[in-house]
Amino acid sequence: MLLVMQARSKDRRIKWVYFILIYLGLFLCLLLRRMCVRLVTGLIKGHSLAGEQPIGIIKEENVMDINRVAKDILKHVGGKENVSDLSHCFTRLRFVLKDMSKADKEVVEHLEGVIQVVISGGQFQVVLGSKVTKVYDAMLPMVDLESGGGEGGQAEKGNVLNHVLQVISKMFTPLIPAIAASGLIKGLLTAAKLVAAGRGVDIASNDTYILLFAASQIIFYFMPVFLGYTAAKALKCNEIIAMTIGGFLCYPQLDAIIQDVSAVTRIFGIPVIKGAWTIGESTRVFSYTESVIPILLAVFVLMYLERALEKIIPQILQIILVPGISMILMVPLTLCLLGPVGIWVGNGIQTVYYALMQFNAVLGGAVVGGLWGVFVIFGAHRALLPVGLNDVAVSGKQNLLAFAGAANFSQGGAALGVMLKSRNRELKGVAASATISAVLVGITEPAIYGCNLRLKKPMICAIICGALGGGIMGLGGVYGDAFANNGVLTIFTYAAFGMTPFIFYLVGIAVSFFGAAVLTYFVGFDDIPDKGDGAAAVNRAGDKNRTGDENRAGDESRAVCENAGENEILLGSPIQGKAVPMTSVKDEVFSSEALGKGIAVIPEKGEVTAPADCTVTLIYPTLHAMGLTMDNGVELLIHVGMDTVKLEGRYFQKHVEEGAHIKKGTKIVSFDIDKIKEAGYDTVVPVIVGNTANFAEVKGLEREHADCDTPVVRIIR
Repeated sequence: MLLVMQARSKDRRIKWVYFILIYLGLFLCLLLRRMCVRLVTGLIKGHSLAGEQPIGIIKEENVMDINRVAKDILKHVGGKENVSDLSHCFTRLRFVLKDMSKADKEVVEHLEGVIQVVISGGQFQVVLGSKVTKVYDAMLPMVDLESGGGEGGQAEKGNVLNHVLQVISKMFTPLIPAIAASGLIKGLLTAAKLVAAGRGVDIASNDTYILLFAASQIIFYFMPVFLGYTAAKALKCNEIIAMTIGGFLCYPQLDAIIQDVSAVTRIFGIPVIKGAWTIGESTRVFSYTESVIPILLAVFVLMYLERALEKIIPQILQIILVPGISMILMVPLTLCLLGPVGIWVGNGIQTVYYALMQFNAVLGGAVVGGLWGVFVIFGAHRALLPVGLNDVAVSGKQNLLAFAGAANFSQGGAALGVMLKSRNRELKGVAASATISAVLVGITEPAIYGCNLRLKKPMICAIICGALGGGIMGLGGVYGDAFANNGVLTIFTYAAFGMTPFIFYLVGIAVSFFGAAVLTYFVGFDDIPDKGDGAAAVNRAGDKNRTGDENRAGDESRAVCENAGENEILLGSPIQGKAVPMTSVKDEVFSSEALGKGIAVIPEKGEVTAPADCTVTLIYPTLHAMGLTMDNGVELLIHVGMDTVKLEGRYFQKHVEEGAHIKKGTKIVSFDIDKIKEAGYDTVVPVIVGNTANFAEVKGLEREHADCDTPVVRIIR
């Protein structure tokens, strides 16, 4: 602001432009959270029962105990002794575990604040959304990574590709906030330039523009320095020496030497390699500023050099000699070999990418726009970040994130369709928050894991519309001048190369967003029954009005509750067998009643049946666990056996589909008791009231023989 106020009087029109755009940006940033909270709260309140507090994301954010969540997650991934490495991205905690079998995915998925758990690329990934940084900061002191990290991780012993992807993620993820900030500044500057040009003013030579543009370039110009630090941290070598090598590559005098291609420069008598290259219609003399691959190669070699020096140099001298000798050796090695190789590799990647875009940009845009959300699920999108960053370093522009932006907006649009269609109040809150996150700042994990992937059909709609939007962008030759995460706040980044590509970009994101929203709304999806909403909770999105059926189901359900008063519910057993106290189960997760109160059944017959009219809300892929929502609002979690998830569905058979509304006595899953026992597993079946907190009392009733007509759980409203 001071820079704007100091502008010369002849630039008064420019000051007007800056006041409008920069103040708008500042106010938007300051009020963004407040607006989002009010919007989501309003949406949720509009669908809440009288007297209830808002639920979903806003309530969870306010009351969640971050330290307790961190402790619970750490406990159920096997404790600190099982953690080889811990990192995080925008929305996920990423664990590298020494023994993956010690982590209980089921339990972690049901912990407060956890959206989903993904096991991918040798990592145990816990999706937390916007709370991830707070949980990570709370957990970090609990984990002793200095003594145990990096040596026992399964990823490092297993698939080499998984390990490479993990290292790449560690190198580039810490840079994303600064890169996003750079993109935001460039977007505002581009918008300012367009507005000023419309008034006949060129602001490119204005002091404020120059200084802000310089600020937006820092992360890219000094990329070797920043990457030197993150790469050294990922590869466990000296971060400061790596940063020094990166700084050396950015040193102005060295840059001038490299740019002077005609002069011969030697170090220790070895010629320093210089050169130029041509990609498309542009020719550039290579420079190490803004480069990506040279510093990565240098740090990789530095890691092995340091280890070798530490073996031969006495420990008392290592603090001085190891860094000193490393620098003396790395400077000529980088200038004469590693740097040029890195430049050539980077140019090769850029040449291949350019050729692909020249061959069929529409197809490229459709593939990236359609599948980017799928890449996010598996964490593979981080392996593509170096391609985009290298593109900016080599050519000064990129379209990878433009196409990815189509995917971002389509995920947000699908989440909007879910919010408009669903009758589940909590899901509406999640979808509303996820829409805002995806559209404003391009963070799509809440949309993907919170609703789209969870409901399946919205994910398919997002993929289709993302591909359409990406194809439109490819057709229009869209490029941006910054590597910025796509959202409303950075759209002007894609106006830097003319209005025609910018219009194609706007059309692309509009098709992606509104297309996904409309398609999701009309295609529909299997809705999640609302909690505590009685018979009306049983709803399939897209079905016709079924109030009469629901009322009849409610009458039948009440008839099942034998001798139950108005405020009392008696539930029969979904398993035929002996009902015993939950505290007798030989698994602390169940016996402690951390997941809820209920009863345990020692099965006599290998069948899980509906104890009353209900909706099958969840059947775990391995068929050993399922969730039922009774028409009277009671939620049951039924877990067949202990550790039977390891059977991967063997000896189990499914008889109904997830989302089905079934009658009392309907067979849901059958299982072979004898074969499960022969495999060495306890067959006891915990029957848990998942929404125990919604009731005044939940009590298990012991029975020598129980079935769906025998009350085994007594609930007081």
